[in-house]
This record gives sequence, structure tokens and C-alpha cells, in this order.
Amino acid sequence: MCHFFWKIFPIILFSGLPYIRAGAQVNLDYYLPDGIEYNSDIPKPQSIIGHEVGAWHITHDRLTHYFFELAEHSARVKVEQFGATYEQRPLINVIITSEENHGKLDQIRIEHLKLSDPATSEGLDVSKMPVVVRLGYSVHGNEASGANASVLVAYHLAAAPGNEMDEILKNCIILIDPCLNPDGLQRFSSWVNQHRSKNLNSDPNGREFSEAWPNGRTNHYWFDLNRDWLPAQHPESVARLKLFHDWRPNVQTDHHEMGSDATFFFQPGVKARTHPLITSENVALTEKMGKYHAKALDDHKRLYFTRESFDDFYFGKGSTYPDIHGAIGILFEQASARGHLRDTQNGKLSFPFAIKNHFITSLSTIDAAIDLKTELLNYQKAFYRETNDKKNSDVNKMIIFGTKSDPSRAILLGQVLQKHQIKLHRLERDVVLDGLKYFAGRSFAVPLNQPQQNLIKAIFERHTSFKDSLFYDVSAWDFDLAYNTQLAWIKNKNGLSISKAYVSDIKLPRGEINRDNAVAYVMDWNQYYAPGFVNALLHEGLNVKFASEPFTSNSGARFGRGSILIPVGIQNMGEDKVFELLEESAQKYHLKVSALQSGLSSTGIDLGSNNFKNVRKPTIAMIVGPGVSSSESGEVWHLLDQRYDMHVTMISSDRLDRVRLNKYNVLVLPGGSYGALNAAVQERIKDWVKHGGTLIAWRDALRFLNKLQIADIKIKKIEKDTVSEISYADRSKAKGAREIGGAIFNVLIDNTHPLAYGYDQKMLPVFKRGSLALKPAGKKISNPFKYSGSPLLSGYASDENLKMISGSPAVSISSFGEGKVICFVDNPNFRAFWYGTNRLFMNAIFFGDKISTR
Repeated sequence: MCHFFWKIFPIILFSGLPYIRAGAQVNLDYYLPDGIEYNSDIPKPQSIIGHEVGAWHITHDRLTHYFFELAEHSARVKVEQFGATYEQRPLINVIITSEENHGKLDQIRIEHLKLSDPATSEGLDVSKMPVVVRLGYSVHGNEASGANASVLVAYHLAAAPGNEMDEILKNCIILIDPCLNPDGLQRFSSWVNQHRSKNLNSDPNGREFSEAWPNGRTNHYWFDLNRDWLPAQHPESVARLKLFHDWRPNVQTDHHEMGSDATFFFQPGVKARTHPLITSENVALTEKMGKYHAKALDDHKRLYFTRESFDDFYFGKGSTYPDIHGAIGILFEQASARGHLRDTQNGKLSFPFAIKNHFITSLSTIDAAIDLKTELLNYQKAFYRETNDKKNSDVNKMIIFGTKSDPSRAILLGQVLQKHQIKLHRLERDVVLDGLKYFAGRSFAVPLNQPQQNLIKAIFERHTSFKDSLFYDVSAWDFDLAYNTQLAWIKNKNGLSISKAYVSDIKLPRGEINRDNAVAYVMDWNQYYAPGFVNALLHEGLNVKFASEPFTSNSGARFGRGSILIPVGIQNMGEDKVFELLEESAQKYHLKVSALQSGLSSTGIDLGSNNFKNVRKPTIAMIVGPGVSSSESGEVWHLLDQRYDMHVTMISSDRLDRVRLNKYNVLVLPGGSYGALNAAVQERIKDWVKHGGTLIAWRDALRFLNKLQIADIKIKKIEKDTVSEISYADRSKAKGAREIGGAIFNVLIDNTHPLAYGYDQKMLPVFKRGSLALKPAGKKISNPFKYSGSPLLSGYASDENLKMISGSPAVSISSFGEGKVICFVDNPNFRAFWYGTNRLFMNAIFFGDKISTR
């Protein structure tokens, strides 16, 4: 136990108690337990970072520097870099335990991992094993009190002497991730520090509290990393997942901030919003640990709440992901100062006050883990044993997933599953399941009889019925639908031909091209990385065409609409150079490119047909800034930059009146209000479209286009306001239940339409947030995609919303002058893992100018 007597420092407490004076300084005495003579050989934070903790917001470089210095001076501390961010900031894991444990750390880790495998856990004596606790701070960079508290936690654990601390370190391996989002923290700390006054100003109207867009919450590409534990699309998440599975901690904390007028929250959250795969034992242990947090906060006269607001449903969050791994995930939310000192309904909230709450609950977490050590270790062991025991009672034995044509999406899905320690086999012979053909080489088999069985179910199972209709985040995330792959649940494995061994390393295919005296080269557009290939060729000056009708080459190979043609004879360079460029790009983008020896097709259009149209080299601009969704803007930036090596010029909304839009032929409007655009800018956008520009927009941006009167769209509304019939106490819940926080809908597509080029199915799963729905346009050709009659595939949507959305347009295309306006009801690039609809967006970019609306 770590129940040191704490000093109640009187100058900074909430709720009518005295608070810290503007400009007053705090030192370590404010934070640390009283009555401890800390080891003077261990450097205090101020001696390394240059200021007292909480006096300024720590920058990431100083944060990491302190931990490396701490490791130099303490045998209890080891620091290892386990990855890097997009901006190349180090991700560090700080391991704190006894010197004896450090001497056999790898042995302890390997022994601990046996708990997660029923094949190895049988004879383990948990009484002799240390508990593993992982403390994670500030995944949202502008929720910085956590990262600043991590310094104090580490100093206390490294420098506090005595038998009690010796027992803690003997029985616990403490892993500290000081900052889960270094790029965001650096961005935020720079902002608040540069606006800090010597005499702290607590007025919330001050610039210190109004971060510049896109703010520090997100990573380099403006993604919320606390939604990426499951999708694993970013280097921070990929590295962190590996570390998690290298240790499989018993407890993992996730330290956040919330609105400034709140107090402090710790889990459990709303019980009815707990995912059904989270066990009752997990909830019970979370409640037991909660009593330790309550006591610690009570001792300091701190206000807090629990069992409200937050849920434990989406496994892509840092506090929920552990729950599907036999561990206890704990979310902490502290009212945010968002600067150094801020007026709130509870009084003046200082940054040190917020830091101290995270410090207090970090130590109460360790206290609880020590006291509940045997229960926690046994629970993890039992979790996987019980999972294993289900294998005989489970009707389904295996999952098969794959793609009909493009192998990349199935491979990318397989790679993500492997990051979650899910084992796969290759399908070695074609098979038809539920009327769909699964092809060897681009299909995989996932046996359910493996330790990660529960996570597999969490990733692939469909849910449309729920105990509660409110969700803190999304209600569905089915990966097969996200990657637009086929999926079959297998009850009987007889007749299936799969690889004997698990696949160890899934790689994207090598590029494939042959020369064979070609008069032209052709590439099927159904391949995921095709846009990058085409963009690279256009930048090299090649003349690139696309087929608006299908054809079959004289060798019998069939090519669909959207197939890319590179004729050899019309290029402004020699045949050798053309082949060299094609070969280089085919390898880079993992594509199959075929050589054609004749311009005469055996069926369909010949190579000289006018139905081969020139691909316009896209020059893309995107409006960003206040009023525009930073996350949706970041999704576009990331997709184009990271996957397709395409430039996108991000123009701040307040600079549009000074930008020559005619430099660009594509303009992207992610979701947003755009209300700040003045009348002159609005007219410039209209004029730009009128003169041939392609404008692509989605979600709330459609309301702006409707106001601009350049798109043939009419927005639907729910006919009856059922909320007015609800009791006053239930009004907020009823309003929340009418929102679609995130669900998966089915859209019927016209395969002959340019926006559908590359799709080989008639129905497409789309991710939907919000209840936006359109009325059909006058011309059917303007609405080539519509929601099906029963559109909900997975997740929650109210009956009113389903009725309104059913059969309505999912896409609307309008001509305005010589230009095109392409309106997606839903975001086609959701969180970087909705691979299945990325093609819609890329088709709009490459083919949008050629779409006919007549």
C-alpha cells in the first residue's frame, strides 16, 4: 500500500475553498505526500526542465529529457524508445520497478505473457508474480495535465525511500507512457506558453484559452489517436500496440481532460453502455479500484463523479482496448484549465490543481493494483482460459475474408489483424461460400480457436440492437465492411483448403509489368493504390487515359470501366523511358500492369476510341481553418500525402479572398459550417466552379453548398418531433438517441457511373455519422448512389432516422456552368481505415470533370 500522509495545500482547491493566487508559484511540496525525505541524488524535475511542474506547460523535448536523466540517476528506472511520431518525436516507455526486477525484466515479461495463453498458464503461481500497471498520459495533446503529472509520478517512484516503496516496486512493474501524443502536446504547449502572462489572467475570453485551428488535441495529420487503438493506422498506434502486446498489462490508465466547468471523473462509466464482450468481473474489478480513487480524492477534498457520461463500448480507445484482453482499462477525466489559470463555475481552476488530481489517481491506481494483485493476475489468466473453453460451444469455428479482385485491401486488413496478435491462415484453393467466391492468394482464414477470439468477435460481429441508445463514440466499426471485403462465418471447416502454418508476414504484392512489344499498357482501376500510380505518371508528363466503357484485349484479358490506358506512341518520350516510369511506379504502388500488343480489342472499345478519355492532372486545394472539421481535413491530407503521394494545398478559410483559385482544378470542402466565408469569397467559389472547377464536399458542407445555390440538393428533416413528447428529465437522452454517432449503412451503386469505377459489387458499406439525408434530385442521373430500403448494416440508428434515410440519395452530382459539384452525404475517408469508400473520393478527383449530368 502507498497510503502516505498527504499535505493538503490550501491555496488551490475547488468549490469555495481558497485557490492559487494569480502569478503564485508552486513547488514539489504542493504535489508530493508529506513526511517523505526524498533521495537527494535523484534530480528534481525543476533542475532538468527549467521550471517548477505546473508553472509552465512542459514541452515534449523537456519531458523526454527529464526521463532519460532520471534513468541515469536511478537504478529503479529504465527508459526505452519504442517508436516515433510523424514529426520524428520519440515515443518512450519508462519502466519503474525494483533493481532486482530490472535484473530479470525479460524473464518476468515472458512469464507474465503466459497468463494470456491457456496453453501455458496452467501451472503459473501468480502469488510470486508482479502485477503490471501501465500509466498512459495525454493522448490528446491539449489535455496536458496528464503529461505534466507523469513527471511527478516518476520522480516520486524513483526517489521515495522506505520499506513501503520497496514492497511496491518488488510487486509491481510500472510502465509509464509520459505522452501518447507528442506532436499534439508540443503544438499545445507552444500555444499556451507563448500566451502566458507573468500575472496569470484567468479570463476564459483570453487568447491563451482559444487555441488556433486545428489545436493540439490531435497528431500531425489531425487524427484523434484515442480512436486509433483498433484501426491502428498511425505510427504512434502501431508502436504502442506492439508495446502493449509485449507486456499485456493488468491495468492500463488513460489520463484525459474534459470541460473546464466539470470536476473529475473515473470509471466505471454508464453500465448500460458497456460492450457485451466486457465481462462482469471486469466491471467489478473496475468498481473495486474506483474505491481507491474515491478515498484518495476524498482525502484531498476533491470533487469527482463516476458512473455517468462516459461509456466502455468502442474498443478503439485506450481505456477500453485493455478490457478485451483480460485487463482493466481506466479512464480519468480532469476538468481542464486549458492554460495556466481559468475562471470556472467552481472557482479559479489552476493548471497545478489539474496536474495534482492526475498525480493522486496515478498513485491510487498503483495502490489498488498492489492490494488486488492476486485478483488481477488470476482474472487475466481466467479470462483467456474461459475464452478457450468456449471453442467447443461456439457454433462458428472460423472466419474467411477476401476480395474479388483487388488483393491489397484484404492484405491491409490482414496486416492490421496481425498487429493485434490475431493469427491467420492463407486460403490455398478457391471456394464458394454463401454464394460468393473466395480466391486463393487474396483471401485469409481466421480461426476462432485462439487466445484473441474475443477481439476477433469485437472486430467482426454485427450489432444493431443495444441496451442503451446513447454512445460516447461510434456504435459500429466492422472491419470487413470498412475494408469492403467479403466475409463468411464458417461452422464446418471440412472442404476448406488453408495453409497448415499461420501466416507470419503478410506483404502487399510486388508490382507486375511486362513489356512484350507493347503498343499500350493498361491497368485495372480496381487496385487500391491505382490513384498514386496515375498521379505519378501525370507528374512525369505522360498522356494517361481512362476507359469509359469495358473492353477485352486480343489476348482475352477483360478490363472494366475506369481502366487506365497509357498508349506508347503518343508520349513525348521514348519507349524505354515510358517502360522505366511504368515499372518504377508499378513496383512502388504494388500494381499489375499489362502490355497490349494491338490497338484492336476482341470485344468492346478499341484503343483509339473516343470512349478513352484523357485523365486531367489534378491540382487540389482544400479549405481548412476555423469552422472546418480538422479531423476530416486531416483524413484527406493523410490519404493523399501518405498513401498516394499527392499534393494538396491547404488554404485557410480566412485567406481565400487573397488566393487565385484558378491555379487549382479540384477544391475539397470537408465537413464544416463555412459560415465565416464572406459574400465576396462565396462568389469567387461559384465563379471558379462555373469556369470548370470540380468541387467535392460532404456532410455539413452540403448545407453551405445549398445556401450557395450551386448544387441540386434538398435536405430532409425528420417529420415528427418525438422529443416534445418526452418527459423533461429524459429530453437530453431522447435528443442524443436521435443522433447517429457512427453506424454502417448499405448504399446501392450504379457500377457504370464514373464515381463507381473500380467497384465490382452493386452494394457498398459506408460509414455514417449524423442524420443528414437528401431528397432525390429531379434527374436520376444526378443521384447514382442511394441508401437501400433497409440500410442499417451495423450499429445504432433510430427508427425515425432509418425511415428518413431509407432510399434517399447517398451522392448527388450537379453541373454548374462548366464545372461539377459532387456531394457525398457521408465522409468517404473516415478515420483512415474506411478503405472501402476511399475510391469514391479518388474517382471524384480523377474523373469528376468528365461526369455527365444530362
